[in-house]
Amino acid sequence: MSSESDQTSDSETKTGTNKTLDQTGSLIDTLSLVFADAAACVRFFSRLPLARVNSADDPARAPDFSLISRAAPLAGVFVALPAAGLGLFLGFTELPALAVACLTVALLAATTGALHEDGLSDLADGFFGGATRERRLEIMKDSRIGSFGALALVLAVLLRVALLAALWQRFSSADAALLFLCAEALSRTLLVWQWQQRPLARPDGLAARFGKPGRPTLQQALLISLPLLLPALFILTIPALFLGLLIAATVAYATGQLAVTKIGGVTGDVLGAIQQLSGLGFLLGMLMVP
Repeated sequence: MSSESDQTSDSETKTGTNKTLDQTGSLIDTLSLVFADAAACVRFFSRLPLARVNSADDPARAPDFSLISRAAPLAGVFVALPAAGLGLFLGFTELPALAVACLTVALLAATTGALHEDGLSDLADGFFGGATRERRLEIMKDSRIGSFGALALVLAVLLRVALLAALWQRFSSADAALLFLCAEALSRTLLVWQWQQRPLARPDGLAARFGKPGRPTLQQALLISLPLLLPALFILTIPALFLGLLIAATVAYATGQLAVTKIGGVTGDVLGAIQQLSGLGFLLGMLMVP
């Protein structure tokens, strides 16, 4: 998620279906709700110009993440589709894998407006540049980037490029693009997991203002993520898939726990960092073994 400075008035009506998925009357109704929620997530997490997708979708309303975050894994796939498509196309050219990875990462950052990268840099500045909880939160709210944030951002981008280049070298272009999408879906699922599990550091911050997901929403997000991760099951070996999932979940949990220790809970910046780091963890784990 983005910096805590990106906030919307509480008087705005929040969007959401106001229905849980088990209250729908048919498969078509269920899919309609899921895609409406995914569309709301895509608008919030990216700069994609997405029109109204169905009657359950209202682009004019502010998002209610207590409901719509169940579709965050699906939204992660939609947001990453342009970058994955570019990587798929370039993989069939004579460009080296490193160039393919660089251009894929660049397009993804342009699509999201570097939303989660901003969260990662703010977290690094606040957690390691402040001595007290209050000072850390103050630094994280500052839009300026410091040395810790710059270093974290550079290392994260370099590692992502290196891992994606290795992905495009080891697998076919189509398989690499599918695994890239799996990483984006999984990282959003883990974001919702830690959002639901951890207290909020700021009761008036971004992570609280648009609604905190409850356990039913988390369970629905996990259910939606399962079919999105099926390509990894067929492409990867069992050890590679297991290690990728293990490292991603461990990194997400550790980042959430660090946030509780440093500032008493999660913020929008922490959730953005969780998305970035857990996605890297999944790529790292899957490439560590044959």
